[in-house]
Amino acid sequence: MAIALHWLLALAIVGAFGVGIYMVDLPFSPSRLKLYNWHKWAGVSILALSGFRLLWRLTHKQPADLPMPAWQARAAHLTHLLMYLLFFALPLAGWAYSSAAGFPIVWFGVLPLPDFVPVDKALAETLKLSHKLLAYGLAGLVLMHIAAALKHQVVDRDGLLARMSPLPKRG
Repeated sequence: MAIALHWLLALAIVGAFGVGIYMVDLPFSPSRLKLYNWHKWAGVSILALSGFRLLWRLTHKQPADLPMPAWQARAAHLTHLLMYLLFFALPLAGWAYSSAAGFPIVWFGVLPLPDFVPVDKALAETLKLSHKLLAYGLAGLVLMHIAAALKHQVVDRDGLLARMSPLPKRG
């Protein structure tokens, strides 16, 4: 389950980031509105999956850490902690921005979500910038995470990628 959640969230986050980058420069159109809705739906889904992933992580023992220098273990733990923090902060900032801008979120066009900040254009601009900065921060952490995984595969050859593979183990 942990591996499935890891890869599902990875795909959702990369997809939401890509849609977010693409949609902001589009001219106002039905296509742009559709992409904004998809982006919001992805953000709410990421928030829900992150909650489930955190609950799973807190209630299930994780595999033993791979042998590595102490500084690498600390860096890995800090990176994971920051990523978990951003898994929640980023979609919440987007939701707050949408609320402050006066654009309600209706998850998959079915479930209206409550606004949790009042409509306020100045607050919306601040939250928009916060959402953007958090997105770029998460993107940076994801790139560091990928680089570390590749280092484990290519340099250390310690089987980390095989351990996180979504494919069934042979043997």
